[in-house]
Amino acid sequence: MDPEKDVKGVLMTEGVIWKQLLAFSMPLLAGNLFQQLYNTVDSIVVGKFVGKEALAAVGTSNSLINLIIGMFLGIATGAGVIISQYYGAKDKQKLQWAVHTCMALSIIGGTALIVIGVIITPGILKWMKTPEDVIESSISYLRIFFCGSLFNLVYNMGAGVLRAVGDSKRPLYYLCVSSLTNIVLDLVLVVGFKMGVEGVGIATVASQGVSAALVLKALLRTKESYRLELEKLKIDRRMMKRILSIGIPSGLQQSIISLSNVIVQANVNVYGPAAMAGYGAYSKIDGFVLLPLQSTCMAATTFTGQNIGAGKRDRVKKGVVQNIIISATYTVSVSALLYLFGEKILGIFTDDASVVSYGHRAIVIILPFYVTMAVHQVLMGAYRGAGRMVAAMMIGIGNMCILRMIYINFLVPYFPSFQAVIWCYPITWLTTVTMDLVYCRFVKWIPSEEQMALAASKK
Repeated sequence: MDPEKDVKGVLMTEGVIWKQLLAFSMPLLAGNLFQQLYNTVDSIVVGKFVGKEALAAVGTSNSLINLIIGMFLGIATGAGVIISQYYGAKDKQKLQWAVHTCMALSIIGGTALIVIGVIITPGILKWMKTPEDVIESSISYLRIFFCGSLFNLVYNMGAGVLRAVGDSKRPLYYLCVSSLTNIVLDLVLVVGFKMGVEGVGIATVASQGVSAALVLKALLRTKESYRLELEKLKIDRRMMKRILSIGIPSGLQQSIISLSNVIVQANVNVYGPAAMAGYGAYSKIDGFVLLPLQSTCMAATTFTGQNIGAGKRDRVKKGVVQNIIISATYTVSVSALLYLFGEKILGIFTDDASVVSYGHRAIVIILPFYVTMAVHQVLMGAYRGAGRMVAAMMIGIGNMCILRMIYINFLVPYFPSFQAVIWCYPITWLTTVTMDLVYCRFVKWIPSEEQMALAASKK
């Protein structure tokens, strides 16, 4: 398939559900794997050619990056829900308003994020108890990364538009190009020009610029109803209010959970560069399990949004069940591979035995619980697609932030160890999925036919 060829959106309101979910999810899954691949290459290159301190610097930055960009990515999620509903309802005029409003928001947000990220980076890294032999490299890497925030947000918002109308293939192609760009630049700048973590940061920003340019080109050239026209690029206040009403709860959830992860990272940092590097290496492996699950979450959001827009309640329920089966099958398969080869995979990042030891401890603890996240991601995506953003937010924040912080601050001090810190993840995943299932079973989260008709009349 030619990535430059215009592609019509895909309506998921008719046809075989599991086939549609797979057709939509597989390009997303592959895209997430490619994205994680180039993030992993960053760590491998610095771990092998610079040292464990550089690996620790790149690794400790991930949770902070997610914290700062989480709100903006949540707004992108909100825009995707609105666009999928308008697309399912075949409302071309409001679809246009939504597309131009969300892209204008991404430009404003990306510009603001450059300034915010550069200013607050040193203070937050110090608050995270980043060791002195790592902090300078961490500051350099993060500041370079945040200089590419505009590219990051434009790509994510633009790709969200394409996914909301059922096109998950072109975002995959663009991520593939971006990943290859990043890998080549990593090797050239770090291995060839010996630029260390600064080279990794520059490679990341350049690759994000490539993906942003490609997604903008696709939206500007399409002849479909979701076409982007620069002269129409402005914020419609009513549409912004709708997008933010859905996006802010999702963004708050991502940001607050990321804040808890920053605090977890701070507790890992106490054990020194080897623990930081081992945990960072593990996090890259962890991404090959958890990031692809976001594809099933996005599929659930788009599928639910389109079918609610079309008034098909029963199809939403069937989609949830079939998507959980798909997600759990993937998770169990990858978990089995990690169980067999986890320690050898960690050895790709570094030759330091202490770093590998810390990473393997994390794998052993977390591995049996990945399947809980498979269920959670599908249910969270479905709740978002149904417009139940506040419920999804409260479940996530209550367990993955508040409960996690209670555990870290009140229980870990009695059993101080690296392993005790890591246990915060499986414990809070179990409580999260339990609440997800309770909400799904006992709350009428899918709008009734009357509610759908009323909502449609107000749009």
